[in-house]
Amino acid sequence: MIHNQKRIHFSMAYQYVREPLKSDEADRLAHACQNIKEKLAIWTLLDTGLRVSELCGLTPDNILWQQRSLRISGKGGPYGLKTKKRVVPMSKRVQALLEPYFALNDSWFAGERQIQKLVKNVANRAQITSTVTPHVLRHTFATLALQKGISSAAVQKMLGHDRLATTEINLNLTEGHVIEEFQNKW
Repeated sequence: MIHNQKRIHFSMAYQYVREPLKSDEADRLAHACQNIKEKLAIWTLLDTGLRVSELCGLTPDNILWQQRSLRISGKGGPYGLKTKKRVVPMSKRVQALLEPYFALNDSWFAGERQIQKLVKNVANRAQITSTVTPHVLRHTFATLALQKGISSAAVQKMLGHDRLATTEINLNLTEGHVIEEFQNKW
C-alpha cells in the first residue's frame, strides 16, 4: 500500500545580514573625524550602540555624569513609543566630548538625516567601501563589545533588546570577522 505524502515546504523570510565594520575600519572611521561635531556623532555611536533617533534626542538630562552613563528612553515599551528605559555606559572619550558640549548646549546639534549624511561623509573620507550608516555603527558596537569579552546579556541590555535572540540576529559575524577574532585571540 502506497501512501501519498505531501511535502511541506517552509520558506524562511529573508534575513538581511547587517555587516558591522571590522575593528580596523572602526578605528579608521574614528580617526577620519575632522571636527568636534563629527567626533560627537561617530564616537558616541561607536561607543554606545545608540540608535540615531536616541542620539539626536540626547539632552543634558540624559547624562548621569557620576555613573558615567546615559539614561535612554528608547524604542518600544508597554505604553507606546519611547517608554522603555535603559542605562548605557559611556566611554571616557565620549564623556570627554559630551561634558563640554552639554555645558554650552541644551540639545543635540543635528537631526537624524544630518547625522546619516555626516556618517556617510566620514566613512567616504576613511575610504571604507562598504555601506556605513548609524545603524551599521550600532551593530559594530555590539560586535566589538562581544569580541572584547562583554557578555551577550550585557550587550542585550545596552542595546535595549527584550530578547537575547534579537541581539543574536543583529550580530551576524562575517567570515572575515571570525578569522580576525581567531587571529587576535590565538
